[in-house]
Amino acid sequence: MAGCGGRRRPGGQGQQCGKTGDVKKSKSCKADVPTELRKEVESHYKLSMPEDFYHFWKFCEELDPEKPADSLSTSVGLRLVGPYDILAGKHKMKKSSASLNFNLHWRFYYDPPEFQTIIIGDNRTQFHMGYFRDSPDELPVCVGTNEAKKSCVIVQNGENVFAAVKLFLMKKLKEVTDRKKTSLLKDLDHRLTAAAGSLGFALEQRTARMAQRDRKVVAKTFHGAGMVVPVDKNDVGYRELPETDANLRRICRAVAEAPNDEERLRAFAPLQEMTTFVQFANDECDYGMGLELGVDLFCYGSHYFHKVAGQLLPLAYNLLKRNLFAEIIEDHLANRNRENIDQLTA
Repeated sequence: MAGCGGRRRPGGQGQQCGKTGDVKKSKSCKADVPTELRKEVESHYKLSMPEDFYHFWKFCEELDPEKPADSLSTSVGLRLVGPYDILAGKHKMKKSSASLNFNLHWRFYYDPPEFQTIIIGDNRTQFHMGYFRDSPDELPVCVGTNEAKKSCVIVQNGENVFAAVKLFLMKKLKEVTDRKKTSLLKDLDHRLTAAAGSLGFALEQRTARMAQRDRKVVAKTFHGAGMVVPVDKNDVGYRELPETDANLRRICRAVAEAPNDEERLRAFAPLQEMTTFVQFANDECDYGMGLELGVDLFCYGSHYFHKVAGQLLPLAYNLLKRNLFAEIIEDHLANRNRENIDQLTA
C-alpha cells in the first residue's frame, strides 16, 4: 500500500546551532538541546519531535533564560506545556513521576490521538496548540489549534510552532489598542520572524507541504483536520461511510438528546448498521472506514458514544499499525475529562 502523508524522522544530521541570530538558513540545523534530554522527551511520549520544537524552546530561552516555558505569558498569554514540561524538568518535581501517564498529559476533551498539545492559552475557552500527525511513526504534518470549551474543530495554523505563534500574534495585534502592548507585541513578532527566517521555517498558515498532504486526505472528519490512511492503486484502504457528515451529526444528536432509553436505543439503529458495514470493510482491508466513524463519534463528544468509539478506534489504529494511537484513545476514553488535564498537578 502507498505510504501515509507526513515527513519521516530526519536522520539527525546537520550542524549544531548557536544563538538564533548566528544561524544560517537551514532546516537541517539542529537546536542545541542535549541528546539525553531529547531522548527523555521522546521516550516519555513515544513520539519523534520535529526540530522546530527544540528550536522554539531555545528561542524562548533567549526571551527568558530563567523560565522559558512562561516567556510568552505576559506578552500574549501563552504557556509552553506538554513535552516542553520535560525540557523544563517539571516532571522531576512530582514525587510519583514514574506513574505519570503522558498519553493524557494536557490532552483536552476533544483531542484525538493524532493531536499533541504543546502550548496553552486562554483557559476560558481552553485554547491550545498542538502538533497534528497522521501516524505515530511520522513527524507532524502541521500545528493545529483548538478551543475545547467551544468545539472539536482543529484549525491548521502552519507547518511549525513558529508559524502557529506568529499567526496568533498577528491576531492579537489586530485586537490590541494599547500602544505599550502593541509595541511589546511588535517587538516579539520581529524577534520571532527573524529567528524563524534564520532557521528556514516557513511562516505561512498553509504551505506547499501541507497542501500536498491535503491531497491525500480521504475524509475531513468532524474535527476538520482530515484523515490520511494508506490507499493502494485499487482504492483498497478506505471506503466512504453510508451517511454524509450532516446526516451523521443528526443521528448523533438524536441519540444524545433522546428523552429516554427506549428512544435512544431506537436512535442507535443507524449507527449499529454502520458498525456492521465497518466489519465488512475491515475484512476487505478498508480500515479507514472504521477510523472515520470512530473519530467522528469521539469528536461528537457525548459519553453515549464512548463504548462504540472504544470498540472502533483501537481496532482501526491497530489494523493501520498505529498502535500508540490505539493505546492513547483507550487511556483517553477511560479518563476523558473536561478539566484537570495537567497530569503534573493531578
